[in-house]
Amino acid sequence: MKGDRVEIVVDAGDTTRTYEVVASRAGRRVETAVRRGVVEVSEVTRSGSVVRTARFMATRVLALVEQPVPREDTSEQSARPLREDPET
Repeated sequence: MKGDRVEIVVDAGDTTRTYEVVASRAGRRVETAVRRGVVEVSEVTRSGSVVRTARFMATRVLALVEQPVPREDTSEQSARPLREDPET
């Protein structure tokens, strides 16, 4: 969803660097994957095509923080009790 964000903190030798990958448009999301020693963070469209990708060596990643956008809770609407059927 637009506004989803992943923050990555990487060890850069004598200092740390922080990177952010943000879902920039409506309908896009941010996905993370760890494969063969590489952390991959991608911005993906609704259809599944990758817009951009950031790759980091897993041994250098200090923190990976996923920050989703707060979503409206629709369960309250569906959790309302049903009306009782009148007896005839």
